[in-house]
Amino acid sequence: MIDIVSLTEEDLPTVETPTTANVSPLGSYIASPQQEERPVSPEEPEVPAAPSPGMPITKVQPFMSEDDLEVSWKSKLLSHHIELLFTSVVLLVFILVLGIGLGVGLTCEGKFHCGSTSQCINVFDQCDGKVDCEHGEDELGCVRLSGKSSVLQVQTAGIWRTVCSEDWNNMLGISACRQLGYSSYVESLYIPLTSIEQELQLNLVSINMAQSGIVKLQNTTNLSKMYCNTRKVTTLKCVDCGSRPQYQTRIVGGNVSAAGQFPWQVSLHFSDAHRCGGSIITPRWILTAAHCVFNLAETSLWTVNVGLTKQPLDGARSLAVDQIIYHEGYGRSGMDYDIALMKLKEPLIFNGFVQPICLPNFGEEFEEGTMCWISGWGATEDGGETSLVLHSATVPLLSTKTCNQAGVYHGFITSWMICAGYLEGGIDSCQGDSGGALACEVSSVWKLVGATSWGTGCAVKNKPGVYTRITKSLTWIRQQLERDAARSLTGVSIKQLTQLQ
Repeated sequence: MIDIVSLTEEDLPTVETPTTANVSPLGSYIASPQQEERPVSPEEPEVPAAPSPGMPITKVQPFMSEDDLEVSWKSKLLSHHIELLFTSVVLLVFILVLGIGLGVGLTCEGKFHCGSTSQCINVFDQCDGKVDCEHGEDELGCVRLSGKSSVLQVQTAGIWRTVCSEDWNNMLGISACRQLGYSSYVESLYIPLTSIEQELQLNLVSINMAQSGIVKLQNTTNLSKMYCNTRKVTTLKCVDCGSRPQYQTRIVGGNVSAAGQFPWQVSLHFSDAHRCGGSIITPRWILTAAHCVFNLAETSLWTVNVGLTKQPLDGARSLAVDQIIYHEGYGRSGMDYDIALMKLKEPLIFNGFVQPICLPNFGEEFEEGTMCWISGWGATEDGGETSLVLHSATVPLLSTKTCNQAGVYHGFITSWMICAGYLEGGIDSCQGDSGGALACEVSSVWKLVGATSWGTGCAVKNKPGVYTRITKSLTWIRQQLERDAARSLTGVSIKQLTQLQ
């Protein structure tokens, strides 16, 4: 058993629009980070206090009714405010004394911060092929896919550079996919430089294979340049994702989902009961919300169920969980960083009914009003019972400005969040849908734009659903996948891997 590890972004099928909340878990979970902690048995997850009227709640199954709670939310909040104030004063004094005593600065401003340690390095030492951080964080996340065309970029000398097509080959493609956290490689394509976003045309690089075998791109001989000799740049595809090969029905009765309609959708079971949703992003990795797994460390009590539309598990495959990672910032400031990953003990086999959804690219934008899909087994009304069938609905994306206006969420929406739904209410995700996908189709490819996070009630007027913004989470996601891929490849640490190269 491996415990949870805390580590530091008009071709839709015709479906009858439902008039009630449309995704389904089992209850309310307070969004406030000031939660009272208590001992919890492995079979009973920690239960937060009941939310007061108007307070945001996460859309996860509760394990206790409000009547069972003895202390009101307001008294708990006041108590924790006092504790937090006292702790903050003590900590601030300690930091000031330590900083003055050591004669060092208190921040890494203008420098690269080496993960969980206090070490800082020059930004130009990041992604230079030489490990400077104790745990090798400076050599993670040095490759990315950007823009609407999945243009390959590599970071060198503190600058993100677009990779020209000359001298590129499949071996480099395999290496790039490995750095992105994938064990597979599909293809590299070349597109005209002038066809990509303007900001991606400014800094270019040509990469030459300096050695045989798997390499890190920042370790190869490269030449920064003003233009590509071929006038073309490299795009990369590491996994076949974002398709629905087994979904052919274009009209679905009501809001009940058909087999293969959302092949990336999974049901996460804790102690043999549905708790949250999640999305398949690779054969071994499931993306969900941090609040689904927070303080639930016993991986043996979790299963990931794929390829199902009905509960209980009717012919679905149930898989064991090897590791759970949630963002280390979750729980410290509101509902930010509500992102987590589950690694399966065995890889999935994709068959049309089980397929991954594509992650968005860096810098990719999704316009307000774009119609996207939500799905899950959550309640069909606030506080209702879990649904036995997979429900789905279409919702429009809302801008942060719209969602932050007075009468909606009053400035509570941060850059880590994205809203979707109708201000008039009526259609929304609900308790039990937490961690599930906000999926948008872009040029016939389905992309994971959000993960169901929180809201005030379900389908309430002026209270649309709030989702973790995946484009904001990309750096963290890629780092976890790359770190794991490096371990799988060599059995050694990131630092050792880079030194071997």
